Formats: sequence, structure tokens, C-alpha cells
Amino acid sequence: MSLYRQIDDNKKRTWVILAVFIAFFSLVGYIWGWWYNNSWSGLTLALVFSSFSGLFSYYFSDRVILAISGAKEIEAKRQAPELYRTVENLCLGSGLPLPKIYVLEDSAPNAFATGRDPAHAVICVTTGLLDKLDRAELEGVVAHELSHIKNFDIRLMSLVAVLVGSVALLADWGFRFSGWGGGRRRRGRGGSSGQLGGLLMLGSFLLLILSPLIAQLMKLALSRQREFSSDADAALLTRNPRGLISALRKISADQEPLEAANRATAHLYIASPFKGGGGEGWLVGLFSTHPKIEDRIARLRAM
Repeated sequence: MSLYRQIDDNKKRTWVILAVFIAFFSLVGYIWGWWYNNSWSGLTLALVFSSFSGLFSYYFSDRVILAISGAKEIEAKRQAPELYRTVENLCLGSGLPLPKIYVLEDSAPNAFATGRDPAHAVICVTTGLLDKLDRAELEGVVAHELSHIKNFDIRLMSLVAVLVGSVALLADWGFRFSGWGGGRRRRGRGGSSGQLGGLLMLGSFLLLILSPLIAQLMKLALSRQREFSSDADAALLTRNPRGLISALRKISADQEPLEAANRATAHLYIASPFKGGGGEGWLVGLFSTHPKIEDRIARLRAM
């Protein structure tokens, strides 16, 4: 897939996901409102909530993610001269505007990018990455994150991170109100009314149980191939695949978990921030948000 087609596809997917999310919320709100004799109030409430969630995640997802991680912005070049210079030089080579640069106080080596477009982008690296990687390795990691920015991966992945949480919230609401929620339920339709209530409760219960799986599958579908693509783009940008290969080896070999990471943001990092205890079985690999480091290195070697 060409770079321009990938960028165009990412932009389209962003709006499709947002539209489907709003439509789904609105439909569920209408059904719940019908069950409680107020369809349009349910629809209006769901539409307002879903639209607000979608717009909030579009414009402020980067701030939420940075606040969760506790990262601090580098406001002057002297605070991290090598990192700043590396980002600056690679931006000149790729034609990207200089993103905001953040540093996360954590000894585990890792990095991520977030934002909604190249003009509103952020690169964040841990202090462990700065301490443990040499110049060529740091350049490879930064180039990888800049590739996510250039390809508009950051918009799509940040949006998904926030919307997935809203799906879980919807499931919780549905389960509570379908079975035990107060209010005046629809009457006068005999057994069909009770059957509908039972179906609503069952559907909400299933959504509540399956929402973590749905969230994970959404992230898997969007993140794995993008890691391979950004690896390749980073190698082309730096003209030195060995730097990124060495960086990936060091990051994967380091067994210290990233304390600031959580399940909602793990897919944003260059490598999985969770270390140890998980094994390498097929089930672990199936639900991992990242491809195996060995597979990524093999593709880089093939270049």
C-alpha cells in the first residue's frame, strides 16, 4: 500500500468509526427510550452523549493520554538536547512540522506518539529510553513514531482508545437500566413487552461481558499492521534499519514494566509496555496489541 493511500484510508476509517459509534449509541438510546415510554428523549440523550464523546476524543484524546501517563513537556532544547535535535533533524528530513516533545519519568525504555494530525502531534519517550539507547537507536525509535504521525495513525488509534471506553460505559448503563432501572416501563403490550425487556437485558449483559474483548479486537485490527508499516517507513527515513533493529532488541530484552501504561493506552507504544509473566503462548500472541519483536526484526532485515 502506498503512503498516500494509507493516509487516505486512515482518515476515512476515522470518520467511519466516529459515524458508526454515534449511530450505534443513538439507536440503543432510542430503543431504551421506547422501553421507558420516551423514545425521543432516549435518542436525544444518546446522540448528545455520543457526539460529545466523539468530538472530545477527536480534539482532546492526546491530552487525556498524556495526563494518564504523567509525561512532562520539553519546552526548551537544553532540557533534552539529543532528543530535541534528533526529532528536529528527522522532521526536516520527512517534511513534518516539529511535534511537541514529552518525556515520561520511567526507567523502562519505550515511546509513543499521539494527537489528531501532524500539526497537533506529540512524541513522548521515557527517561529509560534516553538512558539505554544510543544515538542511532534513538533515531530509529523517533523515526518510527514520526511515521505514525505522518500516516495519521495517531488520530485513528487515539480515537479508538477513548471510544472503546465509551462502549464499556454503554454496556454498564444498559445492564443496569434494562434489568433494574427505575422509571415507567412501556405497558399495554402483554407478553411482547416483557420479552423485549428480557432481550434488552440479555443484550446489555452480553455487551457488558464482551466489551473488553470487542475493545481488544478493535485495537488489534488497527495496530498490528501499522507497527510493521511504521518500522518500514522509519528504516527508509533514517536509511539505517540496524538502528531500529537494535532499539527493538533492547526494548524487548528489558524486563522492567512501564508503570504509567494501562490496557487502554498500551497499543500506542512502540513495543508492549507489559513485561514478564505472560509467556509466549499462542493465546498470548493472539491478543497482543503488537506483533512479535522477532517478526518485526525479520522484516527490517529483509529490507
